[in-house]
Amino acid sequence: MFKKSKLALSAATALLAVAGLAVAPQASADDMANLKARIAKLEKAEAEKATRDGGNMVSFRGGYARNNNDRFGDILTDTSGLAGSNGEKDGWYVGASLDLVLSDDLFGFEDSIEVLGEIMFEYKEFDKQSYDTGTPLPTVVSTVLTGDHPSPANTAGSVKVSQFTLTASPKVKFMKGSKFRPWIIPVGLAIHVISPPSDGVTVLEPGMHFAAGADYNVWNNIYVGADIRYNLVFGDLDGVDMNGFTTGAYVGFGF
Repeated sequence: MFKKSKLALSAATALLAVAGLAVAPQASADDMANLKARIAKLEKAEAEKATRDGGNMVSFRGGYARNNNDRFGDILTDTSGLAGSNGEKDGWYVGASLDLVLSDDLFGFEDSIEVLGEIMFEYKEFDKQSYDTGTPLPTVVSTVLTGDHPSPANTAGSVKVSQFTLTASPKVKFMKGSKFRPWIIPVGLAIHVISPPSDGVTVLEPGMHFAAGADYNVWNNIYVGADIRYNLVFGDLDGVDMNGFTTGAYVGFGF
């Protein structure tokens, strides 16, 4: 598409030059200077458009996260009753993503629709509870919480309930050439890692990823956007249900 635009610009430049010569064979120096300025302006606008509409983007994001179920009552989240209930449904997330153009015209079917490949990672935190027993912890609990062998000092700390998600998805982006660009992810692959481990001491589970959102080109190659995403896990992880959604905002840089 950029090559086509460049050829069109070259043709327009030639026509302007020919028209200028036909109308005023004895054009003054000022006329030629004005013509060159117009040509330079067109070339600059085309270069800026090519930079802005390259389609690729790096973005940084954050917002609200919620899992369908809490983790109250798990052996390692509640630390055998030391921290009380731990593992709320609601939390927050931060992350980043990389979009790369796979096709700028829906594989030849529609010029206004792009298909991209998105790779994204998110860190989500749902809860964090402190404990202080005043006495040394049992060997198993102390080792899990602190990584050390039990000692009189290992009587206080905290347990953080968090989740890391890595996704790889096709993204369909509409209204190419417009500053406002809605998009959808029909389905993608997600890998989830939980902390603390489940009661069966497992941490990893795959699932499906769905999303919809939009971004707006605020200036040059800088974008702002918002999205909502849902993760559907293939099964629970030893009783831990990781189905849930995130919604938030992002800042992107096109290239």
